[in-house]
Amino acid sequence: MNKNRTGLLFGLSAFGLWGFVALYWSHLEEAGAYEIVANRSIWTLIFCLTILAFTKQLKPMFALIRTPRIAVGLFIASLCVTTNWIVFIWAVNHGHVVETSLGYYIIPVFMIATGTIFLKEKMRPLQWVATAIAAVGVLVLTVGYHHPPYVALALAVSWGAYTIIKRELKVPAVQSLAIEGLFLVLPFLAFIAYLAHQGRNHFGHGLSMTLLLIGGGLVTGIPLLFFIGAANRLPLTTLGLMQYITPSLSFMIGVFVRHEEMSTYRWVGFIVVWIALFVLSTDLIQSSRAVSNSVTE
Repeated sequence: MNKNRTGLLFGLSAFGLWGFVALYWSHLEEAGAYEIVANRSIWTLIFCLTILAFTKQLKPMFALIRTPRIAVGLFIASLCVTTNWIVFIWAVNHGHVVETSLGYYIIPVFMIATGTIFLKEKMRPLQWVATAIAAVGVLVLTVGYHHPPYVALALAVSWGAYTIIKRELKVPAVQSLAIEGLFLVLPFLAFIAYLAHQGRNHFGHGLSMTLLLIGGGLVTGIPLLFFIGAANRLPLTTLGLMQYITPSLSFMIGVFVRHEEMSTYRWVGFIVVWIALFVLSTDLIQSSRAVSNSVTE
C-alpha cells in the first residue's frame, strides 16, 4: 500500500471514528457530562503516557513543561479542549447532536475569520464570500432557534482557539495531549473522589459502565493517532476536505438515529452553511493547485 492510500485509510479512520463518537457518549448519559469528561481526561492521559513510555518520549515531554511559553499555552489549550468536551458531551446527551455537527461545520470559517482578525492574515475573495454566507446561515438558525446556536458557537470557538494555540506551539500531538492531561489530572481526580464520597460516582458501579468510562481514553487517543498518521502522509487540501466527514456523520446520527427535529429554519440554515463550505472547499482546491503550479514552474 502506497503512502497516499495509507494516509487516506488513516484519515477515514480518524474522521469516521470522531463522527460516530456521539453514539459512544450517549451510552454514558447517566454519568453526566462532568464525570464523563473527568474520566475521559484521566484515561486519555494514561493512554498517552503509555505510548510515550514505549517510545521513550517521556523525558522530552517533561522538558517541554519546563518551557514557560509552552507550559502556559498548553494550560490554556487544556481549558479550551475541556470546555469543548463538556459542551459536546452535554449536547449529545441532551438531544443536540445536530447542533454539534453545525459547530464543527463552521470551525473552518471561524478559523479563517480568527486568522484575519488576530493573526493579520489576508483573506482571499472566495474566503470572504464563504464567511459571509456562513454568517447568513448562522443568522437563519438564530431566527429558527429564537436564540443564537450557543452549542455550535461554543464548540466552534473552543475548538478553534485550541487549534490555533496548538498550531502556534507546534508540540507533537501525543506529548501535547499528555501535558494537557497533567495540568488537569489533580482537579479531575479530586472531583471523582468527591463524587465517590457523595455516593454519586458511576466508575466502579457496574462492569459495563466502568469499561465504557475507561474506554473514553481510547476513544479520544486512537483517532488522534490515526489523524497524525494521515497528516504526515496527505496534502493539507485532502486533509482539509476530509474533516467534513465528522460533522456529516454526526448530522446523520442526529437526524436519522436520534430523530432530532429538523424545522424548516434548521434545514435552510444548514443548507446555507453547506453552500459556504462548498465555496470554501473550492477556494482550498484552487489555492492548492496554484501553489503546486508555482512549485513546478
